Order: sequence, then structure tokens, then C-alpha cells
Amino acid sequence: MRLMRGCPFGILSLLSLPAVACLAQVTAVRAQRMLDVKTGRYVSNAVVLVEGDKIIASGSGLTIPANAIVLDLGATTILPGLIDAHTHLMARTPSQGSQNKNYILQLATESEAYRALEGAMDARLTLQAGFTSVRDVESEGSGYADVALRSAIDGGLVEGPRMEVATRAIAATGGYFPLHLSADLLNFPRGAQMITGTDEARKAVREQIYYGADLIKVYADFLDVGSPNTANYNHETLTRDEIRTVVEEAHKGGHRVAAHAMTREGIRNAVESGVDSIEHGTQVDQPTLQEMAEKGTYLVPTSAAISSGYEQAKTPEQRAEMEPIMQSLRAEITNARAAHVRIASGFDAAEDDEQGKNANEIAELVKLGLTPAEAIAAATTTASELMGWQTKVGSLEVGKYADIIGVAGDPLQDVSALQHVTFVMKGGHQVHLERTDTP
Repeated sequence: MRLMRGCPFGILSLLSLPAVACLAQVTAVRAQRMLDVKTGRYVSNAVVLVEGDKIIASGSGLTIPANAIVLDLGATTILPGLIDAHTHLMARTPSQGSQNKNYILQLATESEAYRALEGAMDARLTLQAGFTSVRDVESEGSGYADVALRSAIDGGLVEGPRMEVATRAIAATGGYFPLHLSADLLNFPRGAQMITGTDEARKAVREQIYYGADLIKVYADFLDVGSPNTANYNHETLTRDEIRTVVEEAHKGGHRVAAHAMTREGIRNAVESGVDSIEHGTQVDQPTLQEMAEKGTYLVPTSAAISSGYEQAKTPEQRAEMEPIMQSLRAEITNARAAHVRIASGFDAAEDDEQGKNANEIAELVKLGLTPAEAIAAATTTASELMGWQTKVGSLEVGKYADIIGVAGDPLQDVSALQHVTFVMKGGHQVHLERTDTP
């Protein structure tokens, strides 16, 4: 007779009456306190009961079943697994040198299989950093390798967060990396699927969904980083008709649309065309923010990706050159908060030394004016709503995945505590535990 998996009995007799049923193992995660991310308040003497991959109870001083496995985290603060709404797990371009040249070199020398393996490494780093779910917004020239990575994670082949993937992304012809290629290189790989016209826009959406995209990413504008002037944007971007067509086709099947948009015109075009989120949004104006609030359009500001360059500027001249975009970033966050636009946290790691540092974005949002509770909500409840996963993840509630992280200290007082997690559980499976009670 085939044994029942997980059953505590040795051999079940065929003559056993009544039939013996095996009970699932319960795990109890106990900690000094738990952050209720919906209220921004702590629950003391916290206990979360986990059965299988789901939470079956959570609260203060819960009775722990006698046969439960107990994970006592002591003086730890626990909270739901974090969510990064703007990742590029396939991107590991070097942090030094020309971004465009490094991008070209990567496309020319690394196979999609190798890129997928890089993505697996980045996925592991991201999970160990406490991010149990991500919205991966473009494979950066590695085709549908993100679909393969998502499937490998779901199948237990590699460790990583749950993923929503955008696959290739859609850009106007000539409107994304790689830039300044020789005209002879007609078949050189592209960083996004280039389209011209509404027919090609509709076809691109259908293709990407067919091959596994969970959402669609569009480039409503694009900054030519190869230009010496950071204010010089490439205006060969998608038209409103093209964006509307993408949105219409994606929404037919319940797929959301994320728009890379940094210029005032690009942001306005994307919002008025009905996209679900604005990525970056640096130069957004107040009328567009108001429209975003009314429509429920999310903002993923990726602020740390912008501010890190400013903070690392080596000369006063470099800092002065970046000051205008920093002023725009500060105004963006202040005005979006005032307009009650829903802000989701997304770090936008694209370089080899940034992967796994996703919590930097949460800290940066606090520097720019969000309260720690608001910034944590941006990486939990709000991010889960943006992904359409609010019934699955984002809070420690009954029926949701047992995605739990632990940190030392008080993240409501010092949100940088989230940059060093001591415990990670994803779907009831312990991924990381750092002992804090040893000398």
C-alpha cells in the first residue's frame, strides 16, 4: 500500500477501520512582536500558525498546538514578506563604464541560458533579503528567460521569490537600448520588442502573453543615457494610440500594463491611455497626479536608483548636474503623497552590485517624506494590490501564504532595520535564519 506523505504512522493496515487520516504538520512562528502593516501598529507576544504553505491563525498569545513545530525568534520583530514591484532579475550589467556599451556587450556575449542562471542567482539574493514576491518588469534582452525562471521557482528547482513577469517589454522603434548600433547589425538582439503602429503593438501584446507574460511593460518615453545632457530625452516614443492599443489588448485578458515614464509628456500620455502604473514618474505634474489618484493609477518611483547616483557623485560638478532630477524626485514624492496616489516600492536593481539590496528603496522613500509605516505599506499591502495578489500576500492574515520575515530592532523607528533581515519564510518553508542569541 502506498504510504500517505507526511503521515506519522509506519504502515497503514488495509484492515484498519475506520480509515486513518493524517493531519498536516503545524508550525508556530513566535516573536516578541508582529507588525500589522494595515494599521501600522505592533501586536505583542506574536504567534503565527502555519499549516502547509498558508497561515491558519495569527495574533497575540495564541495557543500553540501540542504537536506543533515551534520557531521561537525571541526579541525579533516579524512582518509579512516584502514585495519589490520593480525588479530586473535578469540584469547584471557592470556598475562601471558606459551603461549603453555594457548593455551591448551583455547582449552580444551572454546567451539567454546564461542570463537565466544569472537571474537565478539574483532571485536567491532577493529572497534572502526578505523579498518573497516581485514584479519583474522586463527581461532586458533575455527574451522569455524570466518565464523560465518563474517556472523554475514555482517548481522548486531554484530558490527565489514569487514572480510576476513582463517578458520583453514594448518600445517604439529606436526607443530603447541598445543605442547607436551600426546599421549593418540588422539582427542584433534588442532590449525590448520594438514596434511601430497599433497593429504591431497589438501583435506584441498577444505574443508576449502567449509566451507567458503576466503583465505588459511599455516605454512611454526613454532617456538617452549616452547623451552628455541628462535632460535630453529620446522623443521617438510610443504614441497615445499605440499605448491605448497595448492597454486595450492587455486588459482583455486581465493583464495589467506598467509604463516606464519619466517626462511630463510621457507620463501624461501613459496615464490618459489607461496604464495601471507609472514607473519612475520623475517629472510628473500635479494635474496628472490628480488624474492618477482618481483613476487608481499606481506610482512606482524607484527613487533609490536615482538618488544613489546623486549621493555617489564624486565632484561638485557631477552633483550639480544631477540636482535638477533630484529636485524633481523630491517634488514627485511630496506631491504624490499629498494627492493620495498609491505608491508601491520598487528598487529597479539592474547592476551586478545592486541585486539583493531591495530594501534600500524603502529607506529612500522615508528620506523623501513617507513615514516608515507608509514606506513599509508600499512594500507590502500596496505592492500586493498593484500585482493583484492582495488575497495571497502582503499581510500576515489567515488564508494568505506564510511569507514571514524577521528583523532586529524597530522598523517603525528605524526603517533601515529592513536592510538586514534575520529570518525569512516563504510559503511555510524556512529560507533563512540568523541566530541573534549567540555571543
